[in-house]
Amino acid sequence: MCGICGFIEKDNPPKKEILEAMMAALIHRGPDQGKSWISDSAAFGFRRLAIIDPGGSVQPMVNETRDKVLVFNGEIYNYQELRLELLSAGHRFSSQGDSEVLLHGYEEWGEKLPERLRGMFAFAIWDERNQTLFAARDPFGIKPFYYTVSAGNPEGSFIFASEIKGILPHPAYEKRFNPEALEQYLSFQYSVLEKTFFQGIRQLLPGHFLVYHKGDTELSPKRYFLPMLAPEQAGRGKGASEEEWMDRLDAAIGNSVKAHMIADVEVGTFLSGGVDSGLIAAEFTGSKTFTVGYGKEDGYYNEIPLARELAEELQLEQHNKRISEKEFWEAVPEVLYHMDEPSGDSSAVALYFLSREAARHVRVVVSGEGADELFGGYCIYCEPHSLHLYQKLPRAVRRGIARMASGLPNVRGRSFLMRGAMSLEERFIGNANLFTAKEREKLLKCSTGAPSPQALLERDYRDADSLDEASRMQYIDLLHWLPGDILQKADRMSMAHSLELRVPYLDREVFRVARCLPAKYKQKGQISKYLFRKVARLHLPEKSSDRKKLGFPVPLGHFLTSEMGEAAVRKAFGSKAAKKFFHREALEELLAGRGFGRGNTNRKLWAVYAFLVWYGIYFPEEASS
Repeated sequence: MCGICGFIEKDNPPKKEILEAMMAALIHRGPDQGKSWISDSAAFGFRRLAIIDPGGSVQPMVNETRDKVLVFNGEIYNYQELRLELLSAGHRFSSQGDSEVLLHGYEEWGEKLPERLRGMFAFAIWDERNQTLFAARDPFGIKPFYYTVSAGNPEGSFIFASEIKGILPHPAYEKRFNPEALEQYLSFQYSVLEKTFFQGIRQLLPGHFLVYHKGDTELSPKRYFLPMLAPEQAGRGKGASEEEWMDRLDAAIGNSVKAHMIADVEVGTFLSGGVDSGLIAAEFTGSKTFTVGYGKEDGYYNEIPLARELAEELQLEQHNKRISEKEFWEAVPEVLYHMDEPSGDSSAVALYFLSREAARHVRVVVSGEGADELFGGYCIYCEPHSLHLYQKLPRAVRRGIARMASGLPNVRGRSFLMRGAMSLEERFIGNANLFTAKEREKLLKCSTGAPSPQALLERDYRDADSLDEASRMQYIDLLHWLPGDILQKADRMSMAHSLELRVPYLDREVFRVARCLPAKYKQKGQISKYLFRKVARLHLPEKSSDRKKLGFPVPLGHFLTSEMGEAAVRKAFGSKAAKKFFHREALEELLAGRGFGRGNTNRKLWAVYAFLVWYGIYFPEEASS
């Protein structure tokens, strides 16, 4: 796992001091080694965290004719198979790791290279002879890649890095805030656009590659992978029994966990009290597990006792960290600095401490991200089943009931009546659904004219029109929520502590099985992840495989109403940035609604608070009180 950066100059030879400043901003991603490569046209920088072939595979890596150079962040789990194929085609290798496979693979397969890779990756290859750069990102967006094109600026024309903070030191980029990103963030909880919070800086989307020719001013990334589900096209599995599906899924997961253990250093695992991380812990060949929690030993927000119990049953070593409220609030600025963009997901703080604890013992961990999106694990995916009978009523009738229900206090059943009057496209924009378009208009002082969340997702919903409703929800989350929230925080919080995090569920071979899994095996009534849980029971105690998902929950209601929390929030809400972006009355309304039993209000308030703290870090000249 590493940090990569570089730039292609338009007119002037690249300057070494600029590249060194970019590399310094990424040192947490690779503290072991820092190397650079510079020609008359291009400059590539690399910060290394040595995992495979620690003594070799030095980057930036050049081919034998020295006309192509590579920087690569990630791991390729099928590199040994590809290496044999390339050797038989006449290529010659000088190292034993996975990096060189990308160089020779690009020579052999060109733009088809990403389709052949099993792993997590973001890489760039510069062709010195043709003055062309090729860059690609893995199918699910596990590893990040950011870039900007500075058209018309003689200082530089194409700049890229693993993190946005790696681009900011380049003088050709002028740091400016993108208000459209804020407007969408308030609804989605994370940065949902290809455009980032920094004007001119874009992310290369998951499953995409780009080709840049020196002097280009516009880029058109191309998609090579789409995580489309096909439960109605089960292929050779069509008509297969439940037991046959269990065998396929069990074999795919076991194979993937084994592949993700490839390393020349020790591998540990994150372990909550739930089924996703539990199954990986049962399958992996390491010995150390890591858990965090809040509050009392037997409290809802503390998964340490559950994880400890499971670790003992699996005969694994358990390490844990209980996070105090003081530690939580003190860590927030550090968390948001490493996130690069605002995140309204407070569990990023828990992941920060979890990664810090793990990094004290190992250099690599495996983790359970992706299982919910692939196998139908979120409770919200059961909603279509719950609403099925109610939605047999004429829509006009349901709309009338919803209007009446909206005037009621927040009592049990109110949300059901209101959501049941909506189409799926209206009610579901992903697992995090904070401010509606009307609510964010009420909150923001200046609207950018950004489309509503529903308009933003319209094409994606249309592409998945043939799927059942729960599968359409999964597809939306695979495209947006998974890379934008789940994998973003996983990468940033682990890399903040120079820890490599691997996600065995988000594997090419696992997806081949999961995408064809019939809908009846994902949700059964109110049971989520039905077949996955049955597979987990083959390896785990039943109480672990049936346990409701928690995922290191944060006692947000308590923290926001405590003396420490109120002081932190009021300070942020009284800042110059708060006055610049938000209506005071709307902020006071959020403050008045915080506390226990007001989950969505707490999350809305946290999202605004997190943005203000982030803005103060990256735009301090504009955010002071």
